[in-house]
Amino acid sequence: MHQHDASMEVLTQAIVRYAVDRVRMEPPLDAPRTPAELKAMAGRTVTERGLGGLEALRVFGEVLAPACISADHPRFLSFVPTAPTEASILFDLVVGASNIYAGSWMEGGGAVFAENEALRYLADLAGMPAAAGGVFVSGGTAGNLSALIAARWRWRQRAGGRFDRTRGLIISSKGAHSSIAQACRAMDTDEVQVTSDSEGRLHVENLREAVATLAPEDRERVFAVVATCGTTNAGVIDDLDAAADVAAELGVWFHVDGAYGGAGLAAPSVRAHYHGIERADSFIVDPHKWLFAPFDCCALLYADPSVARAAHTQHAEYLDVLHADEGHEEDWNPSDFAHHLSRRARGLPFWFSLATYGTGAYRDAVEQSLTVTREAARLIRESDHLELIMEPELSVVLFRRRGWTPAQYQQWSEEMLAAGTAFVVPTAWAGETVLRICVVNPRTTVDDVRLILDSLT
Repeated sequence: MHQHDASMEVLTQAIVRYAVDRVRMEPPLDAPRTPAELKAMAGRTVTERGLGGLEALRVFGEVLAPACISADHPRFLSFVPTAPTEASILFDLVVGASNIYAGSWMEGGGAVFAENEALRYLADLAGMPAAAGGVFVSGGTAGNLSALIAARWRWRQRAGGRFDRTRGLIISSKGAHSSIAQACRAMDTDEVQVTSDSEGRLHVENLREAVATLAPEDRERVFAVVATCGTTNAGVIDDLDAAADVAAELGVWFHVDGAYGGAGLAAPSVRAHYHGIERADSFIVDPHKWLFAPFDCCALLYADPSVARAAHTQHAEYLDVLHADEGHEEDWNPSDFAHHLSRRARGLPFWFSLATYGTGAYRDAVEQSLTVTREAARLIRESDHLELIMEPELSVVLFRRRGWTPAQYQQWSEEMLAAGTAFVVPTAWAGETVLRICVVNPRTTVDDVRLILDSLT
């Protein structure tokens, strides 16, 4: 099983050919299948004697892969799509082949150095301090949770033990990503959700009112204020400066969730909307969303990484060697900055793409997505049968098809996917079923959007 022989050489060539073809092809949209359908088509795949590599590859390529919607298809406009560069995907093969343990500098220093170069690029976009740093984690949920664990650790540390058994509390917006509430459940922490404005932003007056109405004992429990730059449903940016002001007045941690929208920092046309992000104690952005990396990749950054290190470092006899020289910045162990230990070098494909194409290409690609988004909004405004709900701030467009019921939206969505035309699903806005498209793929064109809009007549 661990020997390379003639049959494995044939399999190697077949897998490399499959991977390269997939990278360069115009992917079919494809569609999900039921478990019963897959069982009937694939048969039993895990057996005593094995299928053999070529047969297993055939089952994947002919049966399983087509049952996965292609998130990099230019007309995949639901949720937040992904559009990895060719360089990032190819280098992901190298990362897998290299099998680097990237939890410690001792074992993966070269990979960690490269990841930190990519993290520095993101920290500079956000205007974070020169000492800022962090780690790549699996996604926004892991990033938000890890940042809030560090925030709670600092709150309790500053209290000198007084809050060690006190249930903490964070303040966020109703427009915050669901992972914030999930983090609170995981941490057994309370959450105050502040009413958003009419476009889903954290409203400063509502934020201050929520703080003012807290009982004194509850105000003491607050350890973080969370803001969002690029809400998932509407793509809007909270008033980051106002949220930072409130966090500073309370003397608590300021966390910014930019899992989707943080990539807009690379675009000069919208950079001014992020004023205040430079004041964040922690910030996340997912390169696998709008910064053209493959899954799974979330950048978690701290203004003061020493706090995160103190909160997250795991201690065990067999790990003592990793921390023998604590205090030396050179010993940057990624496992010390989030709720993980073992990790792959998931930031390397993003780093390789940045190193290959340069940051200017990233700026232009994000701007291209914004240009298509603005044109989509214009087409909707000029349409007789469609209505724009709000002007897009980033690359999300919310709109309605006049006169349609929820059932009509759903039927249209299913028919478009079944035909292999587009993947656009309904969402809810102010209790109403509407449509939402999210443009993060530079290969998505205005003609792609026009095709979708025309189908709604």
